Amino acid sequence: MSLRRAVAEPFRAKGRETLTDSEFVVVLSLDREWFTAEQAKRLVDVATTEGLLERVDGNLAMTFDRREVAIPDGFTPDEDLLRQRSTFERALQTLVEAGIEKQDAVASINRLQAELGVTVEAAAVVYARRQGVAIGDLAERARGKL
Repeated sequence: MSLRRAVAEPFRAKGRETLTDSEFVVVLSLDREWFTAEQAKRLVDVATTEGLLERVDGNLAMTFDRREVAIPDGFTPDEDLLRQRSTFERALQTLVEAGIEKQDAVASINRLQAELGVTVEAAAVVYARRQGVAIGDLAERARGKL
């Protein structure tokens, strides 16, 4: 996923587990020229909301191992990474990454939503669990929307 790649790159470039906000922004905006400084700051917000970054003693730390993320030569992240995704979008992306066809997942989630009379987010969580796909904190987010 390109969001993981964009988040991992500053940590890979510096070879450290934690970075200051300014170090993170400098790598993405000046060193890599992937984003403007403002966009890089926005990426921090999105990645924190998505659970990919956390604050540790005032610094940024990844919640996943940077070595697990391959960054191909010539990779450039898309600016659409800078928008917040809904709980449903995040759940759907997780299902697709687990190998489930997007159209099949959407159709099944819509059927579940109608059958159970719940929000699309809750239906996506139920569907993911039935498929054996771990969705992390999305279940709590979906519960909050019930």
